[in-house]
Amino acid sequence: MTIPERQLETWSHQGSVAQSRATYQLIKGELEAAGSPYSGRNVTTFLQGSYGNDTNIRDVESDVDIVIRLDDMFSHDLDDLGDSERTAFHSQYDNATYDYGDFKRDVLTQLRSKFGADVKVGNKAIKIAASGSHRAADVLVAIQHRRYRKFRGLSDQSYVSGIAFYTSGGDKIINFPEQHADNCTAKHQATDSNFKSLIRIFKNARNRLISDGVIEDGLAPSYFIDGLLYNVPKGYFVRNYGYMFAASLDWLNSSDRSEFVCANEQYYLLRHTPVTWRPEKCTAFLSSLIDLWVGFH
Repeated sequence: MTIPERQLETWSHQGSVAQSRATYQLIKGELEAAGSPYSGRNVTTFLQGSYGNDTNIRDVESDVDIVIRLDDMFSHDLDDLGDSERTAFHSQYDNATYDYGDFKRDVLTQLRSKFGADVKVGNKAIKIAASGSHRAADVLVAIQHRRYRKFRGLSDQSYVSGIAFYTSGGDKIINFPEQHADNCTAKHQATDSNFKSLIRIFKNARNRLISDGVIEDGLAPSYFIDGLLYNVPKGYFVRNYGYMFAASLDWLNSSDRSEFVCANEQYYLLRHTPVTWRPEKCTAFLSSLIDLWVGFH
């Protein structure tokens, strides 16, 4: 039998946000506290991930994802600029004297002063273990990143603003979380508030496949599920959840997915890069979803 509508309805609901909101406010307050090692520098702190995008699901204690971004420096992508524009750019900017490594060291010091041994350094983020009333959190230390479209001088320039950070192995990762959030919200509004509900359904279906041992954990990260459904035309987000799930799944399975974009619209979704989804993993996920749909029990 196919997945019952009542099950899809349950899967569509957002999980609790009270504890995650309190966790974010607690850590944000510590990150922005007066007297921190980076006090006086321009920083921006914001929530990202499922809690930031309102796509968190029930019965899952996922980490709260927090970004602290240093805005006093930035990395850049000048690939779209001509030679004269690049020359103009380099004539205006010098290398920063306080760099990413300095900032991450200082953020780590600040967090350890509050949370002590609960703070560990992960490959991408600083991890804070759950304790008392707050959930586990990942603090991503980042700098501003600019993808330049034009540079003729400080008063005549344009760029797309994102974030950049480095893994523990030194690999640079660039992403655009604010564009991701804004585009997902716009899609949600354009689909009569069904887009994020369908994301939650797909995420719950994924978790069912993981718990049944059908797919491995990590095959279909939530970020890529957002991007996958972002490419589905808004005309498929209608009627009941059974129709939305089956129709969107059929469209995704039969479409040429090579030109799909991430929800931030800055990258292709399916590629073999550090910020994209491997195409074969997407195919395996869709195939497993089809099997779950037609053989649910």
